[in-house]
Order: sequence, then structure tokens, then C-alpha cells
Amino acid sequence: MAHISSDKNVPSAAAMRRQMLKEFWFYFAENRGAVIGLFIFLALIVIAVFAPLIAPHSPFEQYRDAVLLPPAWIEGGRLDHLLGTDPVGRDILSRLIYGSQYSLFIGVFVTTLSLTTGILIGLIAGYYRGWVDTVIMRLMDIILAFPSLLLALVLVAVLGPGLVNGMIAIALVLQPHFVRLTRAAVMAEKTRDYVTAARIAGAGPLRLMFRTILPNCTAPLIVQGTLSFSNAILDAAALGFLGMGAQPPAPEWGTMLAEAREFILRAWWVVTFPGLAILITVLAINLMGDGLRDALDPKMKRS
Repeated sequence: MAHISSDKNVPSAAAMRRQMLKEFWFYFAENRGAVIGLFIFLALIVIAVFAPLIAPHSPFEQYRDAVLLPPAWIEGGRLDHLLGTDPVGRDILSRLIYGSQYSLFIGVFVTTLSLTTGILIGLIAGYYRGWVDTVIMRLMDIILAFPSLLLALVLVAVLGPGLVNGMIAIALVLQPHFVRLTRAAVMAEKTRDYVTAARIAGAGPLRLMFRTILPNCTAPLIVQGTLSFSNAILDAAALGFLGMGAQPPAPEWGTMLAEAREFILRAWWVVTFPGLAILITVLAINLMGDGLRDALDPKMKRS
């Protein structure tokens, strides 16, 4: 009878997870900009997923009777082309909506590729140290010594213009940030008692790296992944603007800017709306990243 009720006061794993989620949302929601950024990002996901249902026109269809049509609220505009049309008569609103698919795909692909490879290389460098660490970190320093966009341009010039090659180049440029973060976190965690205990218990190097150390290094990597997501969208738009990323007639926002730059003085809307789409998306993701940093970093939490 004495030891039946001893476990009643021990919280279950589900209760602990709920408590952690409540604490996370409490600190995240304190940053109003982060909450706004989160809602904008969720709206972007919805727009991208349901683009065929939301867009009023095909992003590739050309209306020859509506070339460089102004937005609907300006004299000469039409309600069936709410944000106007581009130099070849394509609906700008529809192209912006479909362009959100490109932005999300670019962000997810680049962040996933740079994050996974960066974590793997950083784990090896931080765990084994020695000459392996020296070679890896000097290589990362060389990559970081070049401006990111310039290095991406060089890589795309070698691989060839195109969206896929552009994303691979951007991922390689962003990778050193994950390598350095993972290495620093692994070096800090490797000397802790729980790692020593796992090593004494017979855990091998792979188990120590991926099951013991890595789960305790995720907080800074999540924040860096969010910021890299916005950098990937911005760099892809820059490559598209320079003609080295997505190629016309793809409705990618940077490519739309490149196609419309010669009309900036007499048709401001063809440049303004894609630029605003890039600005709002990148700003929202950066604000969300700030909120994640506040919620995941114990040093940022106020008692």
C-alpha cells in the first residue's frame, strides 16, 4: 500500500511537452513582431498551396488587349487585373501568387540542404577535433571570406544558369553558418557529465554524436535555419534579377523584377509589387526568427 501512490505526482511525458509548448508560446508571443511575422508566413503558405484556386488568371497567359495595364484603383485600370499587367499582358497578381510557390520551394530546399550537410560536417569537426577540425574550419573560413552573392554567382556561372543550380549554389554559401554553429555547440556539450556517462555506458561515436549531443544543440540551429530561409529567398531573387536564377517565363519574383526594370519610370507597378512581395516575405521570416530566438534561448528569457 505504501508504494502505490508514489508515481501519482510524477508528470507524464505528454504533460511535460504541453508545458514546454506553453512556455515556448509565452516567450514567442511576447514579441509582437514575431507573431505578425508568423501570421504572414502562414498566409504565404496558404497562398502557395492554394495558388491554382486563388489566382484569377494563369501566370503565363498573355492578354494582348491589356499590356501594361495599371492597377484597378488607377484610371485606366480594370477589376479583372487588380494589380495591373506586365509588359506582355500577363496578370501581375496571378504571377505574384504563383511566385510564392517558388519562394517557399527555394527556402525549404536551400535550408534543408545547407542545414543537413552543415550539421553533419559540424558534428564531425566538433567531435573529432584535431586535423579534421582544422581542415574543415579553414575551408569554411575560405567560403565565408567571399561575399555570399558573389560566390553564388561564381558557382552558378560554373554550374550553369537555372533555378536548381542557383539553389545548390546558395545552399553551399549558407552552409558554413550551420557548420560553425554545430561545431561550437558540440564542443560545449561534449564535456558535460551526461555525455561522459553515455560514453562510459558503452555508447559509440555515432550514437554519442546523433542521439546524445545533437538533440541538445538544436535551439541555435532552428533560429539560424529561419534566418537562412529568408536569406535563400533574397539571394534567389537576386540571382533571378541578374539572369542567373529562375529563367523566364517562370513567375519568380526576382525574375519578374528583371523583366520589368526597363519600365520602372512609366509603369511603376510592374516593379513595385514584386519588390514588395520580396520585402514583406523576408521581413516576416526575419521577425519570426527573432521570436524563435527569444523563445528558445534561455539567456533571452526574463524571469
